[in-house]
Amino acid sequence: MYLLTVTESFASAHALRDYGGPCERLHGHNWRVEVTVAARELDGRGLAIDFRVLKGHLTEVCRRLDHRFLNELEPFDRINPTSENLARHLALEMEQRLGGTEPAVWVYEVRVWESGGASAAWRNEESE
Repeated sequence: MYLLTVTESFASAHALRDYGGPCERLHGHNWRVEVTVAARELDGRGLAIDFRVLKGHLTEVCRRLDHRFLNELEPFDRINPTSENLARHLALEMEQRLGGTEPAVWVYEVRVWESGGASAAWRNEESE
């Protein structure tokens, strides 16, 4: 299996619900997002997907979140805007954009860094 990773960053604020600590108050992060995609085959050029295309998709997804209050955006108006939920949300958004690629490419893992020393990841267990 081939794995390719691209990164992007954005700044946004959130307030964790039912947290019982200071993160329940409005605060912000300079998020770093790493998206790893997987492919079992390569195209005739020897590529699973062009890095430029993959990075473009991630940039579009992150642009929607940049300089926003996450709690006001779907799905975080209903679910807690934790790093874990953000990682899963970004994975689903990327999956929608990658559907129908040839050769088949799918999201393997999304890791969200809320600081230099703290990250959460969502991994597609079905792809292993």
